[in-house]
Amino acid sequence: MTHANDRKYWDPQLETQSRADWNALKLGLLKTHLKHAYDNSPYYRSSFDAAGVKPEDLKTLADLQRFPTIDKKILRERQEAKPLLGDLAAVPEREVVYVSASSGSTGVPTVSPFTQQDFDDWIAYEARQFWSSGLRPEDRYAHSLNFSLFIGGPCVLGAQKLGALSIHAGTVPSERLLAILRQFQATAIWTTPSYAWYLGETAQKEGIDPKKDLAVKRIFVAGEPGGSIPETRARIEALWGAEVYDYYGLSDIFGSCAGMCEEKDGLHWAEDHILVEVLDPETGEPVAPGERGEMVLTTLKKRARPLIRFRTGDIVSFTDEPCACGRTSQRLLGVHGRRDDMLIVRGVNIFPSDVEAIVRKDHDFSGEYRLVIERIDHLDRLTIEVERAAAFPGTADALADRLAHRVKAITGVGAHIAVLDPDTLPRATHKAKRVEDRRGQVWTA
Repeated sequence: MTHANDRKYWDPQLETQSRADWNALKLGLLKTHLKHAYDNSPYYRSSFDAAGVKPEDLKTLADLQRFPTIDKKILRERQEAKPLLGDLAAVPEREVVYVSASSGSTGVPTVSPFTQQDFDDWIAYEARQFWSSGLRPEDRYAHSLNFSLFIGGPCVLGAQKLGALSIHAGTVPSERLLAILRQFQATAIWTTPSYAWYLGETAQKEGIDPKKDLAVKRIFVAGEPGGSIPETRARIEALWGAEVYDYYGLSDIFGSCAGMCEEKDGLHWAEDHILVEVLDPETGEPVAPGERGEMVLTTLKKRARPLIRFRTGDIVSFTDEPCACGRTSQRLLGVHGRRDDMLIVRGVNIFPSDVEAIVRKDHDFSGEYRLVIERIDHLDRLTIEVERAAAFPGTADALADRLAHRVKAITGVGAHIAVLDPDTLPRATHKAKRVEDRRGQVWTA
C-alpha cells in the first residue's frame, strides 16, 4: 500500500468507520477466532468444556463474558507443562516464524509465538499507528528499544513499512545514543518516558541542548503510565522541544497495541486485532465508559497462540467517543497503574501515576519521585520522596508542606514528604521503579 505524505489516514475506510461497523467486524473475527482456538488448542478445548461453553454459543460480543479468563500465571503453567510454546498454542511449531519473550522479572519468561501472517498483521498495524502519530517517509527514526527477545524490538519494521529511514539503535549507552542522534539528525525516537527524561538530562550535562543541537521532533514513549500523564508529557516536551506520543503494548500479544494520534486525546486501540473489556477487578463486571477497571484482552486474529479473555493486571479507562482526528476506534484514556502497583493506604487506593501528575506539574521539583510505604506500629505510612529543583530558592519544609497539601486534596491520602537534593534519586535507563514497599519487613498479620 502506498500513501501520499499529505494523506491523513493510513486506511481511511477502516479508521473512520461507524461504531456499529467496528462491532460487526469484531464479532465476525471473534466467532472465527474462538473456533480456531477450540479446534486447535488443547488448553482452550478443555477450558471451554469445563466452563460449559462452545464457540457457537457466542451470538453477541456480550456473550464473551460467558467464557473463562486466563492470566499470566496460567500462561506460565501451560508453557511449563508443554515446552516450548505451551498447550495454548493453536498451530504446530513448524508454522511459527518468530517468538518474543517477557522479561521474566515477575516469574518465568513467557514466550509469545507468531505465524508469518501474525507477524505481517502486527507490522502493518505498527505502520498505521506511526502514521497516525505523524511519522512520514521523510523522517529519520531511531528505534531505541531493546531488540533481545523484547516485543517492542520489531516495531521498527512498522516505521520501515511506512517508508521512514529507520535506525536500529537499540539500548546502547546514553552517550552512544546521543552521538547517533547527532550524527544521523534523527527526527523521531522511541523509548520509555523515564529514559526520555534521563536522556534529555544527560544531554544537558554533556553540553548538548536537545532543542537546538538535536533534530528530534517526535518522541514515542511506552512501558510506563507517564506518557499519558499531561504533566509528565509536558515536562519531556519542554526539555526536548519535541512532541511526545504515548504508546501501549504488552509482550503477550504484540508490540504496540495502541497509540496517540496528533490530537493526543487518548490512545487509539488496535480494535481490529484485539477486543478489550474493562472490568471491575473484584466483581468481574464491566465498568461504564471512562471508569477505571482492569483491562481484559482477547485476540481476534493471532493464530499461533490465541489469548481469550487475558487479564492484564493493568488498571485503565477507555472511551468509545470519536476523536477530533476523525478516527472512530476505541481510545485508551490512560494506564493508571497495575493491580500489583496499587497501594492501599488506610483504605484509600493510590497509584504512582496519581502522585506523578502532581509532582511533574510543579516546576519547583525536579520531576523525579518515589513512593515508600512502611508499616509502623501496625499502621501504614506513605512517604513520598521528591527532589527539589536546582534553582528552587525556598526552604525544603515549605516545599514539603505544599506537596503534602496537594496530595491530600487530590488523592485523599495523607503522606509524609521527604524533599531531597537534586540528583539524589536513582535515574532509570528503562522502566523506573516508583514504589518501594517495606511493609513485609516490618510486620505481617
